[in-house]
Amino acid sequence: MKLPTTNIKDTTSSLLQGAGAAIKVIRSLAGLNELRPVWDSASSAEWASPMLHHDWVRICAEVFDLGGVFDIVVVGSPPSLAIAPLFRSRRSGERLELIGVGELYEVSDFLYSDGSNIDALAAALAESRLPVLLGRILADSPILAALRNAYRRRGFVMCRPATGYPWISLDKSWESPEQHLNAGRRSDLRRARRIAEGIGPLSFDILSPDPAHLESLLREAYEVEAAGWKAREGSALAHDALRGEFYRRYAAAACKQGILRLCFLRIGGRLAAMQLAAVSGDRFWLLKIGYADEFARCSPGMLLMLETIRYAAQCGLRSYEFLGADEPWLRVWTELVRPCVSLRAYPINLRGGMVLARDGMIAIRAKVNSVLRGKP
Repeated sequence: MKLPTTNIKDTTSSLLQGAGAAIKVIRSLAGLNELRPVWDSASSAEWASPMLHHDWVRICAEVFDLGGVFDIVVVGSPPSLAIAPLFRSRRSGERLELIGVGELYEVSDFLYSDGSNIDALAAALAESRLPVLLGRILADSPILAALRNAYRRRGFVMCRPATGYPWISLDKSWESPEQHLNAGRRSDLRRARRIAEGIGPLSFDILSPDPAHLESLLREAYEVEAAGWKAREGSALAHDALRGEFYRRYAAAACKQGILRLCFLRIGGRLAAMQLAAVSGDRFWLLKIGYADEFARCSPGMLLMLETIRYAAQCGLRSYEFLGADEPWLRVWTELVRPCVSLRAYPINLRGGMVLARDGMIAIRAKVNSVLRGKP
């Protein structure tokens, strides 16, 4: 079967034909690349998260070597389309997982140009007879109810809380972000700025770079991130070969699309803090942050965040999406958190039972280790 009105070569196999919608499964990088025009028509919908962009999924598949184990399920055709960007993971038994969540732990989901094909997409996954893990998706995602319904009498679905992340609902008032802080925090930021100005003049740059200058700017961003606490934890992009390569390639792709934002704070001409971000769906998506330890006493990360929040509001964007995790220090800016969940679906068959048993053992081991660590 072929998707109506599309031009995808037969590099895939079909699961089923249901609810009047053609259903196709992409199982090669070539097929994924040919899917791009169709994919882009769905990812331009209201949410428009970078994690659902074709570039994000493609580059993740290439960098983390997932090209041989795709199961990217496509239901329908433009303008009514749904896509599940999945691969067959063998981390805890063979099952379908969202591309990128296990590798980067950012929030993901399925793509929907509208809601008409969600039930057919869930039915296709249940029909595959494979366990499914959606490691971190928004708690209000429509796929949750659809999967529960699809697995009825075919298996069962477990849904547990996962790490949410903060966000700001922007309006004109955020053009002066300081007014949203309490008096103590405003005083802290004024003091931090005075300390920074005592070192040297401050300059803030929020850049949408052209490809010719991207490499040198990324080098600076990676260097300043590696000059702080992330280097000590081993999570700096300059020290993490795979994730460093992923964000380098994604930045290049986002740069070509015009959605990349590289943000810098310089103090006395020296780079003190950076942000790597994207603007998509009228939202500011904060992908990576970092600052140099030598400037820690003047809170360069907070000073830069103040300016990028101001920038997002001045651009008329709808929200500032912090991504990452719900860290206590981010509550300075907002009490809003996008709740997330982890969904696991197990079919009633031997593979489903084996993966369920393995998941249960992992959960018990983690609980025991947590209790042991909590002992004096």
